[in-house]
Amino acid sequence: MGERWDAIVIGGGMAGLSAALMLGRARRAVLVVDAGQPRNRFAAHMHGVLGAEGTAPDELRRRGRAEAAKYGARFRAGRVERVDVDRDTATVRTEDGDALPARAVVVASGMTDRLPEVDGLGSRWGKSVLHCPYCHGWEVRDRRIGVLATSELALHQAELVRQWSDRVVFFAAELGTLEPDVERRLRARGVDVVTSPVVEVAGEGDDIATVRTADGAEETVEAIFTIPHAEPHDGFLSHLGIERAQTRMGSFLAVDTAGRTSVDRIWAVGNVVRPAANVPACVSFGATTGIEVNMALVTEDFDRAAGRRADAG
Repeated sequence: MGERWDAIVIGGGMAGLSAALMLGRARRAVLVVDAGQPRNRFAAHMHGVLGAEGTAPDELRRRGRAEAAKYGARFRAGRVERVDVDRDTATVRTEDGDALPARAVVVASGMTDRLPEVDGLGSRWGKSVLHCPYCHGWEVRDRRIGVLATSELALHQAELVRQWSDRVVFFAAELGTLEPDVERRLRARGVDVVTSPVVEVAGEGDDIATVRTADGAEETVEAIFTIPHAEPHDGFLSHLGIERAQTRMGSFLAVDTAGRTSVDRIWAVGNVVRPAANVPACVSFGATTGIEVNMALVTEDFDRAAGRRADAG
């Protein structure tokens, strides 16, 4: 792997594999560096994914790797320590000391979901503790569902979850005292509001049966939706001074619609820049970015060829 790649994709999740597939089909030399820790590894099945409804995430990644490999993409396990950029090359430096040069880098390294420090919550993540009603709402429809507030976004989440069940309880302590009109709005649709902080989630195995609050009360629920703190995996780029976007879910790399960052030769796609993007969105964004990276390289190829011809003339 001592060659100079056309593109190195950092991350082997849905967005990264989609970009690699497009680049491979464009006859580009592509390397995918994959740490093997995809965000959705905690979920047994994906939903709302056209043509792959109910498929395990690992299975879709396996298919994606095979498809990208069919068009020449290569794969390497490992983590990236930093990326350096000069005029002609972006160099990906791995934690095991290798320097991998490329004409373009696609950052698809994903993010980590940081859950509230509540006993019993983290061990049920992706099973009965959930974040996306579109991904998991159908499976828990008509049950008694809790929504654990972590930020103002929880108000939107509580209203959304009400579409799947008329038995919703909103654990609002993190938001402090709710404005009377906000509480009235929730209760108007039958959402119960609990203001005491949640201290424990209990049940058998991966299932939830009870939520205990600081005042000693217990609420019976069968699933909990919550919005974790989003922690993008972009620290290896921090020295480059890439522009960032401040969103309601935190600070993320700023990109245009093609995934291009403010630093030449660096693109970013997937949950590392869009924490709310589900699998279909990540696949779509990855394909778009792969196409845009190829077009940038095509343009560069012609610019260089025309320049050499002009110099020769």
